[in-house]
Amino acid sequence: MKRTVVAGLVAALSLSLAACTSAPTASPTAAAGQSYKIGISKYVTHASLDASVEGFKKALADAGVNATYDEKNGNADNATVATISSTFAASDLDLVLAVATPSAQGAAGAITDKPVLFTAVTDPVDAKLVASLEAPGANVTGTSDMNPVAEQLALVKELRPDAKRVGILYSSGEANSVVQVELARQAAPGLGLELVVRPIAEAREMDQNLTLLSDVDAIYLPTDNKIVASIDTILQMTESKKIPLVVGEGDSVRKGGIVTYGLDYTKLGYQTGEMAIRILKDGAAPATLPVETQKDLQIYVNKAAAERMGVTIPESLLAKAEVVG
Repeated sequence: MKRTVVAGLVAALSLSLAACTSAPTASPTAAAGQSYKIGISKYVTHASLDASVEGFKKALADAGVNATYDEKNGNADNATVATISSTFAASDLDLVLAVATPSAQGAAGAITDKPVLFTAVTDPVDAKLVASLEAPGANVTGTSDMNPVAEQLALVKELRPDAKRVGILYSSGEANSVVQVELARQAAPGLGLELVVRPIAEAREMDQNLTLLSDVDAIYLPTDNKIVASIDTILQMTESKKIPLVVGEGDSVRKGGIVTYGLDYTKLGYQTGEMAIRILKDGAAPATLPVETQKDLQIYVNKAAAERMGVTIPESLLAKAEVVG
């Protein structure tokens, strides 16, 4: 996938972050039976972020790593995220896991003397978490959930070939969402689609923006934490108005979206857990651990959701998809 929206930032950020203070050393190689204390800062509760945490813990458990967890939820509030980050910075932890871009930004800004791993972060370079994907350069690295926005948007045409106008809801305060919307703007003309983009700053704006999207041919939701946390409200509208809903990841399909071509957050979290093991047990330094992405993307469809929204999923799409509802 072309990532023109961020390509120009990579070189500049590489130079600026390389000038920062040197990264702390990773935890020393563990003695047999050692127990680790891990802080988990999760931006908000929803299925995808919960799955990331579950996958992370499973990776450590499968490897026989004895760990205790201090889990805190930011409840989609930046002030709460900042408090969590400061608390973890002052705590005796071996590693911090930050789940979603706002939590990762808070942890990276507050914690400099212990390893920080992120997951469910769309563009860690644009979010100024790392100097580059290949060489993070400090005490922060992790896994990206950068999704194939153009391919996901193209699914609208498979569900509704005559579609012209596609609505997008996103949180204007989430850097990860801004990146995805820009990618959608780049892809739309080639698909013959006009985008109707509605930014949301606060949850109370959801109903008004949904009303403004009631006449589009389909709605696309990026992997936006605040929006996904409100998916039940969005589903009420898309089902009542028979508007197909294409989403950014598999958990939202399970929740009631029709289709995505995307990743599995449990697997992404597991992959992040494997990185934690390399840091905690093998002494790997975050500064030299490249940011990873999930490689085995999958098409997920929800046939029951499609029926509720008045759409018949083409057999050509079903043949290559995992049916989750």
